[in-house]
Amino acid sequence: MRRAVLARGFCLAALLPVAFLSALSAAQHAVKRPPTIVFSRIGPTQTGLFISHADGTGERALIPSGGLDYNPVWSPDGQWIVFTSERNGSADLYRVRSDGTGLERLTDSPAYDDQAAFAPDGNQLVFVSTRDAGTADLWILDLRTGEVRPLTSGPGGDFRPSWSPDGTQIAFSSDRGSTLPRESGGRWWVHLQLSAIYLIRPDGPGLRRLAQDAEFCGSPKWTRDSRSLVAYCMSGEETHMYRVTPEFIRQIRPSDPIGGNTQLVRIDLDTGSRTQVAVPPGIKFFPSIVRGNELAYVRKDLGAPGVWYENGTRGPSGSVRSPSWSPDGLRVVYHKVLSSEAPDWQRTWSRSTDYDLILTRWLPAFDPAGTRLAATLDFDNSKLVLFELGADAWRVVFQRDGKRVFAPQWSPRGDTIIFGVGSYFRERDGGAHVALIGADGSGFRQLTAGANNNGFPSFAPDGRRVVFRTFGPEGQGLRIMDTGSGLVTPLTTGYDNFPLWSPRGDQIIFVREEKADFEIFSIRPDGNHLRRLTHSPGNDAHMAWSPDGEWIVFSSARMGFKDEALYTDAPQPYGELFVMRHDGTHVHQLTDNQWEDGGPAWQPAPRSPSRR
Repeated sequence: MRRAVLARGFCLAALLPVAFLSALSAAQHAVKRPPTIVFSRIGPTQTGLFISHADGTGERALIPSGGLDYNPVWSPDGQWIVFTSERNGSADLYRVRSDGTGLERLTDSPAYDDQAAFAPDGNQLVFVSTRDAGTADLWILDLRTGEVRPLTSGPGGDFRPSWSPDGTQIAFSSDRGSTLPRESGGRWWVHLQLSAIYLIRPDGPGLRRLAQDAEFCGSPKWTRDSRSLVAYCMSGEETHMYRVTPEFIRQIRPSDPIGGNTQLVRIDLDTGSRTQVAVPPGIKFFPSIVRGNELAYVRKDLGAPGVWYENGTRGPSGSVRSPSWSPDGLRVVYHKVLSSEAPDWQRTWSRSTDYDLILTRWLPAFDPAGTRLAATLDFDNSKLVLFELGADAWRVVFQRDGKRVFAPQWSPRGDTIIFGVGSYFRERDGGAHVALIGADGSGFRQLTAGANNNGFPSFAPDGRRVVFRTFGPEGQGLRIMDTGSGLVTPLTTGYDNFPLWSPRGDQIIFVREEKADFEIFSIRPDGNHLRRLTHSPGNDAHMAWSPDGEWIVFSSARMGFKDEALYTDAPQPYGELFVMRHDGTHVHQLTDNQWEDGGPAWQPAPRSPSRR
């Protein structure tokens, strides 16, 4: 039937003028082309699997890197290594023989599958997946039949499962039942994760939480007799110390590890007693029992990153993650972070075939023609740069020592870029201002003055007015400025952020603090018709308009964490991209991973330079 239809189409085409056919082909291509959304991702851009002797000697790549291969685990018979990979799109489970041959895909789901652990007989895997409600739950995979079944469910996330050697229980960490407070009591995007250790039987019943005094415990592993666990724990202060101080930035650079301290503990399941393991201070995580009952762990701090053993000897060094030992304890497999450099333009997987997703530099913005991209070059936000699609490199438009450059947006004519310059993130009390500059780097002009922190400016479609957010001793909220006269008019007086003027000019969307979360609101430029667009647990922010003003793409934490915050190589292991209509309806999820996705920009349909 399909051939017949194509044949009839060909005969009809032969009768039509060539010019008309060319126009028709262009129109059909334009209709079929999915919208392109570019965004920033905080997390590694390349990880690889490595295998070595237990002392770290003889290190070699297990298989060629597929971009992001991580979290390997050795099978009980020593023949296979199961790991997570994003080489074919979403995170799925794969296995490969310990000599690097026989690569095989085990799961093929648009959901996020990760953190596998073997049953003692080697026939089943317990793993983390978002394939049901979108949150991180535990599932069981039968390797003989390929069948999967859910093990846990409910709000919150379940992570890092470990099957007991006697096969009767599965230990895991979970932030279920905990609230998600924000650092310093609020007014920060960062949610804290509070995790505890739980037990469950492989057939589902018997869920129980192990009592604990610390506010966070994670990555449980069994001792050989199945009567106790080892885990890492830390106090409430330590759960966010390394994520929202200046060390926050170091967290996304695994080659520059962080400082701090966690404790390793042994938990007796019969008595509930805890014994702290006598090991040197430092950020220690991912404990494992190897060679009988010896404890091994990974250090992630400034001292000596890599694998260490309880007796003080070393294993593989560097940015080692997720080590797993062969059954005889003589070899260890792990992944390493090979790169965290943000790409210039890299296609990435999308849950929806209706959208093309592209990874790029920080907080990008398209010009009206859809052919140029403004962004900040790196996470330090020190350079405002311009990238022409198809070019080989970014061109620096603006840089000023000691100042961050933040959140550029274009004028409707595409000749001017407006942005924030000054102090942001934790140093934001230092003040910041709205400025504009020509796309060629000329005509820099600072638009705001005073002691407040001003940022996230956005042009009105008339090109004359801008909206921006402000807070400080001179008040807070959204402000509208006439760039010609400099007249500033208050629009709101709450703790509001991320304002963006609709391409149609009828709405301004922004983020407002609403109890424990940030939610997206819209308001008319005259201050009327305030409307709340999102109602979800977790923060919603980092929005962008579609060129026609019908849709909004945004980042949301509504699906919660997918891994332990300390373990992952993203400072906030959550934050997915969603799209919704301008009125908050028809919400669709676009990304599903353990990294932090944000700062999206929606590409206008590119047009010729003469039409800019």
